[in-house]
Amino acid sequence: MATGTERPQQRPGGVHDASRAAIAARHLRTDRWWLAPAGTAAGLLAFIVYSTWRAFANADYYAAPYVSPFYSPCLAENCEEMRGGPNWDLFGSWWGLSPALLILVFPLGFRLTCYYYRKAYYRGFWASPPACAVAEPHAKYTGETRFPLILQNAHRYFFYAAIPVAGILTYDTVLTFRDEHYDWGHMGLGTLLFLVNIALIWAYTLSCHSCRHIMGGRLKHFSKHPVRYRLWGWISRLNSRHMQLAWASLISVALCDFYVYLLASGAFTDPRIF
Repeated sequence: MATGTERPQQRPGGVHDASRAAIAARHLRTDRWWLAPAGTAAGLLAFIVYSTWRAFANADYYAAPYVSPFYSPCLAENCEEMRGGPNWDLFGSWWGLSPALLILVFPLGFRLTCYYYRKAYYRGFWASPPACAVAEPHAKYTGETRFPLILQNAHRYFFYAAIPVAGILTYDTVLTFRDEHYDWGHMGLGTLLFLVNIALIWAYTLSCHSCRHIMGGRLKHFSKHPVRYRLWGWISRLNSRHMQLAWASLISVALCDFYVYLLASGAFTDPRIF
């Protein structure tokens, strides 16, 4: 006699394992739940395509006084000469590829292992799970306990690397208060873009869960550490906006690179404010 709770004929494992409740419906959501993961996947894919093109281009990344954040610091001998800029020849002439590949590994590793981005691309690309209350299609779940996902535990170390990179980009932003002849006391439209970008990068970096843990983790008595407690409070407020800051800083860094590309390729001249 049918009871209406017969287990659907699907492969064992996952949410349809014998130990789980027998629910025939894949999910009970009636809203357009797929829009969020689809939009996330589209946004991340667009950035991946754009950043890959620019990273391998090895051209149009410097237009005095602006240097693309994708290429800073420039550590190869084949870097364009940047007067007063972050071009340090740490790698000799043997490096023939784009110098962006030498430095992007650090901000990329920081974002790739970021708690928010992990959630975003797990849902957007792997459907693990695709959304809340929607069963994932995978037969088993091992989390981040096996290779390669166990490497996500390196996030805190990428955070340490992201701090000096953000510091160098701050230096680049200061240099934007020069004109194309390297004279100080000037400001262009690019300066405003770089100011917004570096503010978002620092906000995203400091709102990181690892940074929050460094500030207040393992403290048993906040009253005995008033400075760390205050810093922990500030970081916690930033942390509540970590998702928004992740997207805003991702967009701003791409916009800054694209702006420099337009200037370096001669598409237009940087409008001067003063």
